[in-house]
Amino acid sequence: MATMADVARSAGVSVATVSHVLNGTRPVLPRTRQTVLDAMEELGYTPNTLARSLVTSRTRSIGLAVSAISNPYFTEILQGVEAAALEHGYSLLIADPHDDPKHERKVVQLLHERRVDGMIVAPSADPRELIAYLGRHMVPTVLLDRVVDIPADGATPFDQVCADSAEPMAQLVTHLAGLGHRRIALVAGLPGLSTTSERLSGYREGLTTAGLAYDENLVVHGDSASAGAEEAAGTLLSRATPPTALVTANNAMTIGALRALRDRGLSVPEDIALCCFDDFAWADLFSPRLTAIAQPSRDIGRQAVRVLLDRLDSPDGPTRTVRLPCTFVHRTSCGCLEQPLTSPKGTVS
Repeated sequence: MATMADVARSAGVSVATVSHVLNGTRPVLPRTRQTVLDAMEELGYTPNTLARSLVTSRTRSIGLAVSAISNPYFTEILQGVEAAALEHGYSLLIADPHDDPKHERKVVQLLHERRVDGMIVAPSADPRELIAYLGRHMVPTVLLDRVVDIPADGATPFDQVCADSAEPMAQLVTHLAGLGHRRIALVAGLPGLSTTSERLSGYREGLTTAGLAYDENLVVHGDSASAGAEEAAGTLLSRATPPTALVTANNAMTIGALRALRDRGLSVPEDIALCCFDDFAWADLFSPRLTAIAQPSRDIGRQAVRVLLDRLDSPDGPTRTVRLPCTFVHRTSCGCLEQPLTSPKGTVS
């Protein structure tokens, strides 16, 4: 069985350099790092993870707690997290909190008890127990997709990575208004989620920009789920004066809204225009093709890993919230025939 000394000899470096490559304890030139990795591959060297963790107090593992892993959006985030973790020599432990605050607290504790070096968590609509646990145990954590307001009362702050939500939603609304729509409805997400409140804020901003008044009768919560959105869209379509355009606030709710439209025999965009937040693989296959806001899901996952690793290297550094830009994908469900250039927008704070 090959040893660390064998790897060092084959790569023409010191044993200390091999150790730094394995443990990430000191920067190594990319060329040298690759030479060491190639030597490990050639010799079939397998690091003793248990022994290494006892020496470094690290397990080279990351805990990921994300609800609705079956959702294509979160699946792509998972792929980004996994790729970045593997690239940096980390394994991944995954749990689904099911968007339930009590279960969320339990699965995060279980991941913590597995001695993961840090966690990436998409918080629920009521993350108070989660935040209290992570803060009390000082677990290096990146909050993913959904941000939380950290109170200035001594609570432990966390790094956060998400997509911009408000401005892209406003862009959908102003686009529909520019096509002549004056009754633009929103199927909003689960109350309490930051993505829900930010997209609702963007919806209102878009109306203001277009010179339209906000009408609470045109906003119904679909609770971020297909079934909820089907019911919500049905409520909107049953109004005495129904909307002429509909915006859905995530991909699952788009499916529910489409079911509601189908059941009523309504055609898109002839009877009602439709735009959605979240693009997904088959959005271009619907007839009509769906005009959507595409989130950089894999990049969100990759960035979350990078931010977490920075936190592990600098535990006392300032926290940051990273917002990645979304892209307006112009197709035909909004009633347009031509596709202008896509336009990414976003901020980092």
